[in-house]
This record gives sequence, structure tokens and C-alpha cells, in this order.
Amino acid sequence: MTRLLDAPERFGPLPQMGGGFIDAIEQSRLVGRGGAGFPVATKWRAVAKRSGGRAVVVVNGAEGEPRSQKDRLVMTWRPHLVLDGAFIAARVLHARRVILYIGERHEKARSAMLRALGERTEPEGALVTVAAAPARYVAGAESAAIHFLNDGVATPTSAPPLPFEQGVDRAPTLVQNVETLAQIGLLARLGQAPATTLITLAGAVIRTGVLEVDRGTTIADAVRGAGGPTESPRAVLVGGYFGSWVEPEVAWQLPLDHETLRRHGLGLGCGVIGLLPAGACPVARRRASCATWRPRARRSAGRAFLGSEPSPTRARGSQTAARTAMTCPAFVAGSTRCRGAVRAGTLTVPSCFCPPRCVCSTASSRTTERTT
Repeated sequence: MTRLLDAPERFGPLPQMGGGFIDAIEQSRLVGRGGAGFPVATKWRAVAKRSGGRAVVVVNGAEGEPRSQKDRLVMTWRPHLVLDGAFIAARVLHARRVILYIGERHEKARSAMLRALGERTEPEGALVTVAAAPARYVAGAESAAIHFLNDGVATPTSAPPLPFEQGVDRAPTLVQNVETLAQIGLLARLGQAPATTLITLAGAVIRTGVLEVDRGTTIADAVRGAGGPTESPRAVLVGGYFGSWVEPEVAWQLPLDHETLRRHGLGLGCGVIGLLPAGACPVARRRASCATWRPRARRSAGRAFLGSEPSPTRARGSQTAARTAMTCPAFVAGSTRCRGAVRAGTLTVPSCFCPPRCVCSTASSRTTERTT
């Protein structure tokens, strides 16, 4: 089976596709690669049912997750496959617009996509417009993309209506990640989509960057495929900054598969796997990331998600978490394993990950002295 990154840079003319192609997507069990792992066929059917020739296809290449690199790589290396998927979606859904929504800082990816678009002769090329997604974490969220394209504000909105009901220009809208669309392109060309996923390895790994792995590959095998860890990690971040810290001995056995990770209360998210060096503290790292994001958060009006706090408040919450990180009795007693946990911003950080005399320990000691 052809893997995504091993596929030819460009195939021949697009095959003819109709509504029956959605059945092929369903049989392939393809799920979205943008973070939620939602069944692709379900999204396409919902838009197709309401399209009436008005549908809009949004090619989501915002990639606002700071550690993620996979979407930029796909757009740079395989732009024609992304356009294949977008044009097929336009045909199947009878779309009147295709929008390339690409991160404003992803210059190489945008140039590659525009160059590939200039080489295409399909009529769908005339439907394409380009929009620069703001360099903000939430700009790639489905509702945030639609909010920006409609009103120029890249923050998520509450539902209803849902995008497949009323999205861009109040028309039924499909927002699909670029990796997903590239998989669609291969499915249409070859009759099957690769049983692979792209992940970004970061942190204490010999070769950081994007790796294509077979579905179900364990995190341990993925790290070995990148040369192995540079040192024994203190914790493994699964799913990026909106993911979870996991103890290494648990993380190594986890398969990189949406369904299996959900059963463990985890999510693959955007596909970021980060290894925390042994001497580092996850809460301190989270605080540092919040400090970096704070200016971006001030530029994002309103709440990031319905019912959640804006990022500046989350940043302050991380400092509170750091001050309370030593409250786990097992950790205070010197145990290397415990079940205590604190919330560091959006991340759940087991207290036992914090090394002795780390910033959390000293902050907690000062807090204890002030309150006793």
C-alpha cells in the first residue's frame, strides 16, 4: 500500500466521482486528522444532504498548535494530493467555493499550494480562493475558521448552527484538515487510503520532526523510528498542548490510534508526541508556554471555548497549579509513583512528574509557609 509521504508528487487527471464516493470513504473508515478523529464520511454526508449546489469546502491548513509540523509538511511536499482531495470534495458535494485556509506564517506551504494550484486545469480551480489563518492556537478550530472567514475573528463560536448546516456565507460547509484531504486523494486514486497517520515528535528525541506511522504503532516504536530518546524522559505529552502528560512506562505501550487512545481517556489530537527531559518540570513548561501565548490570547476576543476561561486566566491557573503541585501525599512522602494530579492550564499533570526541588516544589513551600 502506498504511504502518504511516499506517493508520487502528482498523479494524472482526477477520476470521475459522484455521491457514491462517500460510501467508499465510509468503507475505508477514514477519520479526520485535524484533532477530533471524527468519521469523514459522516461529515461529507451531512453537507451533501444540504448542499443544493451551495456548499463551501474549507481546506484547513491553519496548524496553530505550536509543536505540530505535519500539515505544513503535507502542503509543502504533497500539495497536489491536498488539491486532489479538495477538488473531489467540491465535485461530490456540488460546492460553489473552495477556500485554502493556510496559516499566515506557513510561507513555504502557502507557496507550494499556490504553485500547485497554478498547474491544475480542472474546472474546480476556478472555485478556489485563499485566506491567511491568523497565527493563533484556536484559529484552526472548525468554528473559528468559519468565524474568521465570515467576520474576520478567528475564535470558536458556540453551536447551533453547526458548519454542515450554516457555515461560510451561511451555506453548508465542510472544513477538512489537509492531511485528511490528501488521504482522500489517495483513496480516490488507488481505491484505498493508507492505514497510516502523521505525527510530530518533539522534545527529547534524537530526530524530531514528522514521521508517518502505521495505524496502531505504539509510541515506543514511533520514538525508536526517530532514533530513540536522547535520555530517559520524565513524561510523555500525548496530543499536543491540549493533550495529556502520561508516565513513560504507560505511554510506551499506547498505540497511535484514535479509538484506543479514547478508551484510555486520551486523545491523539493533532498528532504531537512530546518527550519531557528527565530534569524538566511539566508544570513549569506549561507556565512557560502560557507566558508565550499570553500576548496572542489578548488579541483573541472572548472566550476560547464555550464554558472555558480565556487563555490569560488559564496562564494564571498554571501558576496556581504550580503552587499546589506538591500536595499529593505520595509525592511528599518521596514516592516515585502516585495518582495525584493537578491541572496546569489545559493539561492534567500527575504530581509525581515534578522533580524534587523543581519550581513547583519551592513555590509550594512558600505557599504553605504563608498559609500556616
